[in-house]
Amino acid sequence: MLLVDDHAVVRKGLRALLEREQGIDVAGEAENGEQAVQAANDVDPDVILMDLEMPGIGGIEAARRIVERHPESRIVVLTSHADEASVFPALKAGAVGYLLKHSPPEAVLEAIRQARRGETTLHPAIARMVLQELHRPPEPRRSSPSELSERELEVLGLVAKGMSNQDIAGALVVSEPTVRSHVSSILGKLQLASRTQAALYALREGIATLDQPASPG
Repeated sequence: MLLVDDHAVVRKGLRALLEREQGIDVAGEAENGEQAVQAANDVDPDVILMDLEMPGIGGIEAARRIVERHPESRIVVLTSHADEASVFPALKAGAVGYLLKHSPPEAVLEAIRQARRGETTLHPAIARMVLQELHRPPEPRRSSPSELSERELEVLGLVAKGMSNQDIAGALVVSEPTVRSHVSSILGKLQLASRTQAALYALREGIATLDQPASPG
């Protein structure tokens, strides 16, 4: 399996935990999304235990790229983020498990074993969130995406992928204040209150599916 986290002490602790378990072989480590994609190509792991917030492309985009190239690799997210803007994009990117970093070691080990068997494991808080989303009544009809400019649609797609303003600015080769202005305009036009709502709106409307990497204009 492959360990992906930008904190060396976390990777060291996880490796120590996993190497005590019979049948689990840690074949590699990565400290950012780019390294994770390359390591997956190199070692072709059965299971990848991955953080989300890392330098570079981040865990969500890394997961999408890995699943695209290695559909047999099973990704279990291990993160401190339990918000909708992280959970749903990660699951749509192909993660089969989603745990929080305060999960007990036994839960992490069981999630890895379940992922290896092709099963899904969600932290109880994440499972409740998913169920609430499935049973949520339809939202009032909002403004049409056609009201957004081409650049605003690009920015919205990147927001839905979990990218920060800094990451979006780098991808589109613009300044962070420009990105903030675009995000503010998007929220205003679509009558949305937050980036989380914007990300979910984009996913529901098909503006961002995470099936294709967003391409800068």
